[in-house]
Amino acid sequence: MPDTCAVIPVFNHERAVGGVVAGVRSAGLPCLLVDDGSSPACAAALDALAAADQEVSVLHLARNLGKGGAVAAGLREAATRGYTHALQIDADGQHDTADIPRFLNASRAAPEAVVCGSPVFDASIPRVRYYARYLTHALVWVNTLSLDVRDAMCGFRIYPVATLVTLLDEERPGERMDFDIAVLVRLHWRSVPMVWLDTRVGYPRDGVSHFRLGLDNLLISRMHALLFLGMLRRLPWILARRLRGAH
Repeated sequence: MPDTCAVIPVFNHERAVGGVVAGVRSAGLPCLLVDDGSSPACAAALDALAAADQEVSVLHLARNLGKGGAVAAGLREAATRGYTHALQIDADGQHDTADIPRFLNASRAAPEAVVCGSPVFDASIPRVRYYARYLTHALVWVNTLSLDVRDAMCGFRIYPVATLVTLLDEERPGERMDFDIAVLVRLHWRSVPMVWLDTRVGYPRDGVSHFRLGLDNLLISRMHALLFLGMLRRLPWILARRLRGAH
């Protein structure tokens, strides 16, 4: 049976992260909070959460690495602690922690797979973000030559830790908001199975977003270009795999 912990990247989300931790702990999972160079106030709030529950711990990063860098650091720490699987969930409260048991059941049924959230948005999502997601979906479908990846942007997932650490050792999927997308494309290239579960996603009115419109869009555009070149290099292999009936 998989031994799973939650990896939660945190950058100045001290107002929301307590509720996320409570939801994760209600599902019976230990929590690893990755402090991504947060303010002293946020770092203190994370330390207080850890002091109140022995199943909650904090990994303080010396500087801000970005979401992807924080998740990668958390996955490596989870591997060091002997966990076989890690639940990635955002610290801002947009993901529904009540769905964690469903994700865990799916992971236990297919421990070699990445269990991915397929978001069902409520009315709180900004319309520009809603429509912009479809551009990324289309580019991901091009870069995988398939429709297998239903949503590459939702950061609510369960990873097999050893599979991800191997990927991180061999490639550089991105350190910021490009990480979630690049990881799934590169896992698809490696024929890692994926299980998709619908999950409600909301955007809290007082939520803190660290998406930087200029820089992060530039990084994501660069990532899609690099993935396209990577797809072209792998094109013969991808086509051969499809002809063999693999997905």
